[in-house]
Amino acid sequence: MAKNDPELRVHKDWLGLLQPVGLVVSPPALVKAQAVPTQNVAELQQRFIAVVDNPPESVWGDDDEPNISDLVRFFVDVLGWSTDDIAGAPGGPPMPDNIELILPDYNETLRPSFVVVDSMGASDPLMLVQVLSRGAAMDETPDDEGGGAWQATPHARLERLLREVKIPAGLLCNGDALRVVFAPSGESSGHLTFPIPAMCEVSGRPILAALHMLLGEHRVFSAPDGRRLVDILSESRKYQAEVSNALSDQVLGALWELLRGFQASETDDGRHTFDQTAREEPEHIYGGLLTSLMRLIFVLYAEDEGLMPEGEVYANNYSVSGLYDRLRTDAGRYPDTMDQRYGAYAWLLSLFRLVFDGGGHGGLRLPTRHGQLFNPDEFPFLEGRPRGVMRVMHEKFDAPRVSDGCIYRVLDALLILEGERLSYRALDVEQVGSVYEAMMGYEVERAWSRSIAVRPKHIVISVDDLLEVDGAKRKKWLKDQADSDLSGASLKALKAAVSAEDVVAALGRRVSPRSLDPAGTPRLMAPGTLYLQPGEERRRTGSHYTPRELTEPIVRTTLRPVLEALGERPTPEQILDLKVCDPAMGSGAFLVETTRQLAEHLVTAWELHDSMPKIPADEEPILHARRLVAQRCIYGVDKNPFAVNLAKLSIWLVTLAKDHAFTFIDHALKHGDSLVGLTKKQIAGFHWKTDKGPSMDLFEEKLKKDIEEALGWRDALQGLDEGDYNQKKEAWWEAENALSDARLIGDLAVAAFFNADKDKAREELRGQYRSKVEAWRANEANRHDLEGIVEELRGGERPVPPMHWEIEFPEVFGRENPGFDAMVGNPPFAGKNTTINGNRAGYLDWLKTTHAGSHGNADLVAHFYRRAFARLRDRGCFGLIATNTIGQGDTRTTGLRWICTHEGTIYEATRRLKWPGLAAVVVSVVHVHRGVWDGGRLLDRRAVDCITAFLFHG
Repeated sequence: MAKNDPELRVHKDWLGLLQPVGLVVSPPALVKAQAVPTQNVAELQQRFIAVVDNPPESVWGDDDEPNISDLVRFFVDVLGWSTDDIAGAPGGPPMPDNIELILPDYNETLRPSFVVVDSMGASDPLMLVQVLSRGAAMDETPDDEGGGAWQATPHARLERLLREVKIPAGLLCNGDALRVVFAPSGESSGHLTFPIPAMCEVSGRPILAALHMLLGEHRVFSAPDGRRLVDILSESRKYQAEVSNALSDQVLGALWELLRGFQASETDDGRHTFDQTAREEPEHIYGGLLTSLMRLIFVLYAEDEGLMPEGEVYANNYSVSGLYDRLRTDAGRYPDTMDQRYGAYAWLLSLFRLVFDGGGHGGLRLPTRHGQLFNPDEFPFLEGRPRGVMRVMHEKFDAPRVSDGCIYRVLDALLILEGERLSYRALDVEQVGSVYEAMMGYEVERAWSRSIAVRPKHIVISVDDLLEVDGAKRKKWLKDQADSDLSGASLKALKAAVSAEDVVAALGRRVSPRSLDPAGTPRLMAPGTLYLQPGEERRRTGSHYTPRELTEPIVRTTLRPVLEALGERPTPEQILDLKVCDPAMGSGAFLVETTRQLAEHLVTAWELHDSMPKIPADEEPILHARRLVAQRCIYGVDKNPFAVNLAKLSIWLVTLAKDHAFTFIDHALKHGDSLVGLTKKQIAGFHWKTDKGPSMDLFEEKLKKDIEEALGWRDALQGLDEGDYNQKKEAWWEAENALSDARLIGDLAVAAFFNADKDKAREELRGQYRSKVEAWRANEANRHDLEGIVEELRGGERPVPPMHWEIEFPEVFGRENPGFDAMVGNPPFAGKNTTINGNRAGYLDWLKTTHAGSHGNADLVAHFYRRAFARLRDRGCFGLIATNTIGQGDTRTTGLRWICTHEGTIYEATRRLKWPGLAAVVVSVVHVHRGVWDGGRLLDRRAVDCITAFLFHG
């Protein structure tokens, strides 16, 4: 659909006047449903004015503006509803049963004023209506004069009622305004508020026409299927994916822009901190730039969610949105000098420090958030300091001279989408995570000749190298180097090109936006220019985040037998004792969804057992429950260190409280390769096979003590209150230190496998390394020598960061019936050749060695199934996505067939599932129970056998 479509423009205009909070209706969904505001607005306005109190022709003061006191009359006379459609109204049908929510802890029941039903059609209610007293604040908690009532705003009360009774649409009216609320169960909410006085004025006619378009009789009751209001609200959610895809591309462009801005700052201020770091540790530069963008997106999300301070002090001196507005004004006044102006970047550094440290002045107060994301010492070059130079509190420093023009272009990419101001409130946390994921998998490189980035994957090629290739071979060269294809006149021009300018002209639209100047003109990168190059994995696979349409049912189905095993009335402590892990967590989408679902069960348990804890003033029960679940129940692993930070950020977003530090989860989200690692027994035996090698007696005893010490510190961490962030961090560090020897020895044994290419050579090297360990344990050798071997394993071009599950999560594997209660996730898909080419030599040998009965041709996902199954406790369950090869050939033999012959039972499976959104991917989803199967209420034994046999055994 064209961006300048006049129908889209109409909807964008009236939505722009109302400024929705969150996503309620999207212009594309309205256009698709053929929803058009009425043209006869004057006659509609007359009918509207006739039903309001204190109409415009009367004389009123500040306290008696036009308002609606008879909402039913408005529904009938203005919107064209029938009283038969308004249950609970005078002359209408009785209220349906079970449209209420009992809150025993507060001795009250939430009920709507009316229920909108379709008297001529479906029996299910369409909307709930809540009428407040005249002028009652919708977003403020009323005074609890009697004590004991649930301290929540009228809007929050309606939202909770909508979610509980699973009727997603509602109306809230206080006489002065009418609010449309959309709160689908399990998703973020949104609302759209229509002011009554404004709709009585001529200037307010577009708003009134929009209200009638959404709530008129035709749209609510009689429009064809797919075009009713409830359909438009649901369809609008699907456009979130399109918004996040477009935003992801812009944010990636902002990352390039920030890289250019930092490199230009070196020329301006004469320092060489950035350039030196880029030469020595380009990965550190990439991490810092990525962190800067993540900080900005986080703050924008928090600002739109109302979780940052209110008032002029924050808005005028710290707010990211406020900074953008100021820069936009400057760009209008001084368009030619924005790259010679400075100050915006220092503004952002002040904000980032304030978020991390907390503090304020005057009416401004921010809590201390802590967390790695905003730590000024994590990437010191962002503040102009060399690596390893820590900040000195309250000491002034010279910020890098990143220009206002650069910061303006970065913020413009984050805030303006297709010409419209973007609301991050309209995006789910998963959608925000997908934006982060778009920036993953890149490397900072330096051009050594004239270069340019090429579509579709923004791969940078050397134009000078291309010119040296024979004309007839340039098509293949371009395809091999950049996965870009030319044909027709463009290909003919490329073959004939004799200069860099000729090449750029031949590429035409194939030139990436990353190689365009602000005016849209292609620009060659000069030698010495830094740029972002997609790594091997991103070139092969691209990036597909897991949308909530997949995570919600997968997590629900995985947790179902686990929760049923707890009985009909599980206690809060039983819920909080559950341990759920994603072995390839990426942006944390599955962990976010698990946090949501377990938190809902925790709140229910509190209510059932009359044990609601004291809830902090800045939290509601569900948010408090999420914070507890995130700290005690959620675990994750990923081999990409930036993914670990990304998952932390996603969890922080879904558990963020206005006046609290970030939820402490450093102990639970770990960097490591889920498929490479040793058990406690293997570490003690210094061998990757449990039946090989005698145990190291002296170390076996120390290993036991080290794990017990670490477990003690981790238990202490869990016992600390939310506010004890520094103490939590200290306990975590003590636990990590306690495990350092065990981790080193485990890594060294793994290194013996990967540092040789044949079994005999591996055994010889293992013996040499074992001797080094024994010498070190006897104080006859230097630990540094061992660490050097491990650093080479964990570093290098294709690093292998081992993940020794049993020592990294001692509280999970040290309990009776050890292991996780559930594993969920979307493991990477890779065939044999991709696995070999994308990993260190010997990786496939490792998988075949550690997973008995596995085949070298199996897809990598089969090994994730095996590892997930092995890390489950008895009666635990996993729910994992896979390609369709999971039920075919060698992949089936390696994965599900082995699992099903070792007390694993498939209790639910989907063989061919179209991936939601734009990705042309078809997947399978499999749910497996570990241990002797008793069926429970899940499926009878015969149905289980049918699923297993039909899908995966024949």
